[in-house]
Amino acid sequence: MPRIVGVEIPGNKRIDIALRYIYGIGPSNAKEILARANIDPSIRAKDLTEQQLSQIVHAIQEGKYVIEGDLRREIGMNLKRLQAIKCYRGLRHMRGLPVRGQRTRTNARTRKGPRKTVGVVRNPHAKRGIH
Repeated sequence: MPRIVGVEIPGNKRIDIALRYIYGIGPSNAKEILARANIDPSIRAKDLTEQQLSQIVHAIQEGKYVIEGDLRREIGMNLKRLQAIKCYRGLRHMRGLPVRGQRTRTNARTRKGPRKTVGVVRNPHAKRGIH
């Protein structure tokens, strides 16, 4: 498995698909990077030479793509900033609720997690109807 910018990419996939395993690189960025590096997108990742791998790394660094740790840190800092100023979006992130205006009466299970059933708990000392 080839290693690009500290990420193991799958060797049996085409390089245009394998590059997407790097956090922050999607379909369009992968095509751009391969065009800059002059590499055929249909080549399998395991068939790349060391020179081609270094061309890809150079194209990523030259293109000033924010990827992996830097991107994760930037996103985390953005969320922390929203939470620190206690804006609406920040509060929704804090409470684990949908941020972008979706309804919460039904659905929203991805953000809210599994249902927590709220029911009536009977008093064990209450009368049972038997005297």
